Amino acid sequence: MSWWSRLTGGKSESQIRPQRLDYLSEALALERQGDYAAALTSYRLALRDKPDDHRVLQNMAIAYTRTGQIEEAVRCYRRALELKPTLSGAHYGLAYLLLKRGDVEGGAEHLEAFLASPPSGPEADRWVRHARETLGELHGAPAPDATLEPPDAPDHAR
Repeated sequence: MSWWSRLTGGKSESQIRPQRLDYLSEALALERQGDYAAALTSYRLALRDKPDDHRVLQNMAIAYTRTGQIEEAVRCYRRALELKPTLSGAHYGLAYLLLKRGDVEGGAEHLEAFLASPPSGPEADRWVRHARETLGELHGAPAPDATLEPPDAPDHAR
């Protein structure tokens, strides 16, 4: 801003504040469009602004999972759970990633944590049922319809 403008009552450059982008919303929109690489960039920017935001970490884990970056997804889920140990969506997602890696004990532990305080609602019922069936299979109880592959990421994780 020019000195004349400041002299006549305009705002100084130090008073002008740039608007912050809502990187989380941007990332979610990019994911809906299927652009996971760009979504991950926006999640990283959101995390830079709020390094301890469990929502960003959980959504990053989902995007990493969808791009096949399993180790990064596991890391994000674990960090989200450090920040908020009762985060049911993170327990659910992490459980299936651990099972995919062959860590049956770790997967079962996170399924049990998910079921200890599951989300509620009609949509959540399918996730709870799937977790119970998978846990039953892991403990040796036959579950004819169960699969170790989770359904698509639940919306409650968003």
